[in-house]
Parts: sequence; C-alpha cells; structure tokens
Amino acid sequence: MRNKEQLDKIKYLVIDVDGTMTDAGIYYDEHGNELKKFCTKDAAGYFAAHQAGIRLMVLTGRECQATTRRMQEMKFDYVVQNIKDKASYLADFMEKNGILQEEIGYIGDDLNDLPPMKLCGFVGCPADACEEVKAYADYVAQVKGGSGAVRDVICALLKERGQWEDAVSALYGIGI
Repeated sequence: MRNKEQLDKIKYLVIDVDGTMTDAGIYYDEHGNELKKFCTKDAAGYFAAHQAGIRLMVLTGRECQATTRRMQEMKFDYVVQNIKDKASYLADFMEKNGILQEEIGYIGDDLNDLPPMKLCGFVGCPADACEEVKAYADYVAQVKGGSGAVRDVICALLKERGQWEDAVSALYGIGI
C-alpha cells in the first residue's frame, strides 16, 4: 500500500466491471439479454468514496444495460462502456480534464487492465485477479471479484487516508 500522503491525492477511481464488480461470468437469458450479478456489499464502498470526495468511473470493454442501470443506481460520475483500448481512453480523459497520474486510482482484474493501471497513482484488484495484475497492484483485496472486492479496496484506501470511519458515520449514522 502506498503511504497516506500519496493516497490523499487520489480524486478519481476508475473501476472495471467484469471480474472486478462481478464474478466474471456472463449470463444470457432466453431472449439473448446479457445479465450480470453485482455484489451489493460494494455499494457501501462506492458511497463512502463519494462521501470522501472521490469521483467514480466505470471503464469496461463490454456494453451492457445491466451495467448502465447499476451504475446509475450507485450514482457513478462516469459510465464508459465498450472501450477496447482502456489505456488510450484513460490517457485522453486525464489530459482533457487536467488529471495527474497521482490523482487517479484503478481497480481491475485482468491483462486488459494492466496498461491503464500503469497510468494511475494507486492500483487495487480482487483476490482472484490474474497474477500479473496482483504483482502490479498496491493492494490486493481479501475477496474475489463480485464478492465485495471493490468495497474491500475502497475501504483499505479510505482507512489508510483516515476517512473510512467518518464516511461511514456520515452515510449510515453509526460509529465504528
């Protein structure tokens, strides 16, 4: 894990969907509609990140209405789908918005996430991410993708920044 001073600079979190927010399965119903199973435990992480002032982006190589719906429910700032070259998209987004490497974090699980991860100041991944991603990550979640891995990464990030307890208290009216 990077130090508090470095983590305090993170203003954006870019999060992959398949294998990170989900169990990496792709399901189709009898009509050909794509279905995804999102872990509801991740929601507390998203809300806590927002409470701490972090903007959230989904950046995924697939397009799926289920992703659009879930990210709207979770009030993501940016939902970007069907991007095959994530690194080029992210570099362009950073340049257009004046975002520095140390201001952006990334949570992903597979080889296609490595190039954009290298543009970021913090990297997290699920426990079942591929070996190359786990070797590169600053933090590896204790759980698999689709089982609360995103919440685990966000929780670790915010705890290191000293913001988790305040965010949870503000959101849920509880002290921890």
